Amino acid sequence: MKIDFFSAKKYDIDFFDIANKTTGFEINYHETHLGPHSVNMVNDADAICVFVNDKLTKAVIEQLAQKGVKIIALRCAGFNNVDLEAAKEFNISVCRVPAYSPQAVAEHAVAMLLTINRKTHKAYNRVREQNFSLNGLLGYNLFGKTVGVIGTGKIGKAFIKIMLGFSCKILAYDVFPDSELEKNGVTYVPLNKLFQESNIISLHCPLTKENHYLINKESINIMQHGITLINTSRGGLINTTDVIEALKSKQIGALCIDVYEQEETLFFKDLSLEIIDDDKIQRLISFPNVLLTSHQAFFTKEALEEIANVTINSISKIDQNVMPQKDSVMLT
Repeated sequence: MKIDFFSAKKYDIDFFDIANKTTGFEINYHETHLGPHSVNMVNDADAICVFVNDKLTKAVIEQLAQKGVKIIALRCAGFNNVDLEAAKEFNISVCRVPAYSPQAVAEHAVAMLLTINRKTHKAYNRVREQNFSLNGLLGYNLFGKTVGVIGTGKIGKAFIKIMLGFSCKILAYDVFPDSELEKNGVTYVPLNKLFQESNIISLHCPLTKENHYLINKESINIMQHGITLINTSRGGLINTTDVIEALKSKQIGALCIDVYEQEETLFFKDLSLEIIDDDKIQRLISFPNVLLTSHQAFFTKEALEEIANVTINSISKIDQNVMPQKDSVMLT
């Protein structure tokens, strides 16, 4: 089994090399992401392993099929970057890692919320400069606040359990309500009601055609003035232009994002010596009430171990014509 591995970072290589010891696959690591510009790099591979910003369009998948690729292994939960219908058409199996560490993403969302609220990042920098003033660092208690959670799968559920620990009231929206959460006091409501009544809104849903730009001018306008918005899911859930306008008008009081709709040209790279021509990301960075991290929420030791182990195991099972069943790993 030969695997071409795209968007490879040092930490990917470290964890996958350990996971691969039991299988002995031949893995060729490529730092570049996979797309129309790089598909010709695939050579004599049985499988490819890709991440969130690799672009597997129909044209790319057709070329992969022509090269003899039989497996597309996503080392992430989301799959909006893969044309699944094309994969079926060209008889390529697609697998993913649907539940590598819900706690990792949920805890990062909470960390961002606490940081933007209590302004610990600003306080840290002040004290290092011997500035012990509290002016401008005022926050609010999470205790008793209403938190709206959109998407109550494994990550949303983990986030909710943490927020219940702060004695928050939880409003939730999901097409498949969770009875266990309802027993624990979570109230499922229509989306508009969640927008209207929440003090804090956190997104924990996959990106689909139906929810693209879920957060837009219309939905923002029915939210409470000064809403705190968190997105650790997919950048395309938020219309960045509309969010910038809402930040300027103070309709959005605080924004925490670990994802960005144009992140493939920015995230996972050191651009500290470059001129970034993305005006939207530059505008977001300029706001003092915006906290932005570069798709870091998944980045824990436990998550990377699970990602590597599940991905290698899935490729091995498919190669042996044994379909992996763990938590709906298979997409095609």
